[in-house]
Amino acid sequence: MDRDIAIYGAGFNPPGRHHREVVERLGRLYDEVIVAPWGPRPDKPMTSDVEPFHRAAMVDINFRDLPRCRVDLSDLEAGTFTRAYDLNQRFRAEGRPWHVVACSCVRGGQYDDSEIQRQWKRGGELWREARFVVFRRPGEDLDPADLPPIASVIEIDHEGTSLIIRSRVFHHQTIDHMVIPKVGAYIRRHGLYRGVAAPRQVRFRPDGLRCLIAADERNPESRKVASLIAPFVTDDPNLIVVIGGDGTMLRAIREHWRIRIPFYGINTGHLGFLLNDSREIDFLEQELVLYPMPLLWVEVESLEGEVKTALAFNDAWVERATGQAAWIRLSVNGREQIQQIVADGILVATAAGSTSYARAMGAMPLPLNTPALVLVGSNVLKPAHWKPAVLPLDSCVEVATLDPSKRPLQGFIDGVAQGEVRAMRTRVSNIAAVELAFLPMHDPAFKLAKIQFP
Repeated sequence: MDRDIAIYGAGFNPPGRHHREVVERLGRLYDEVIVAPWGPRPDKPMTSDVEPFHRAAMVDINFRDLPRCRVDLSDLEAGTFTRAYDLNQRFRAEGRPWHVVACSCVRGGQYDDSEIQRQWKRGGELWREARFVVFRRPGEDLDPADLPPIASVIEIDHEGTSLIIRSRVFHHQTIDHMVIPKVGAYIRRHGLYRGVAAPRQVRFRPDGLRCLIAADERNPESRKVASLIAPFVTDDPNLIVVIGGDGTMLRAIREHWRIRIPFYGINTGHLGFLLNDSREIDFLEQELVLYPMPLLWVEVESLEGEVKTALAFNDAWVERATGQAAWIRLSVNGREQIQQIVADGILVATAAGSTSYARAMGAMPLPLNTPALVLVGSNVLKPAHWKPAVLPLDSCVEVATLDPSKRPLQGFIDGVAQGEVRAMRTRVSNIAAVELAFLPMHDPAFKLAKIQFP
């Protein structure tokens, strides 16, 4: 294809103004800029300084409004690091790839001694045949003789590195001149780079409410509340206000999670476990409590072998697609745990989802921010007396039919039908998470107690 694509791979941990300036410059020179954060790298342990969903969120925040820019989070999601050679092969179908590198990567190139030639996969071949964009920071020396055969150079004005930003945060020094305000606010809100684990709940006060509304238009009460908040709607929101029930919240999360701002729910439905009970707009002036919540990454394999992926906030499950009981093999983290389950179905839920279908199937509901997954069977005949299980948050659960022709399964992700499936693999996403906002007087534990002690 007759397109030039700049591929910018880096740690972005965190992304700074200098990263943003590089992408801005590239956007004026190339047809598209692909920002590709690295997954875990043994040679760069800083890529694991914070949980990957925090890195994914900050990268989205830093680059999403730039023209001709696409953020590719596939390495973060897969927990891998794709080498430049493989990226070159992947994106050749879309155009001519240009690899964006710092001066340090090409230094010594005239002597076949650059980092690219010595350390990169098939570095010599890349050096001779691939295209490179070299960015030079203020005051940085660059000998033109060190450049690869096909290369261009761009100059950037902003100094700084992610290492310096992390160091300044750790030492309680300002980083306002090194990151954009929204990235700085995210770092402060979640207490990142402080040398301690990020808290499981944080405080948040909107700096002048600017909202996006997701309301259940079929509910007259939802429409009424939405009209009260309508004056605060803007194209640059700092809060997503969801008006309806838990189903409305799930739809809003699926549609808007990548905006990377908190979700505040107003319950005009029934239980509304994920929403606040108050229908007043007094939350505008209050400090809110945020619960960072992960989404599930679900891989579905059809009977024909086609594989597709989707995200779920509550749960993912399989159930029998015919009148006969399902025969299901259960594996956790690649190890077979139960060779044959005879049941109507199997469900995997997050802590948030444990209060929904998982509870109806007999699982114990968990507090909202419990770092665990719930695994439960529906009408289990075999193994006899098998009980719901609680698994570590980093577990990967696979369920597969033992007889796809006679006893097929149908899959569901947050209630959305996936058709007949051969297998379903579920784990916590490395990139997708949301922040649920509650009023300080609203205690999710109270609703949890209410459904356990009606």
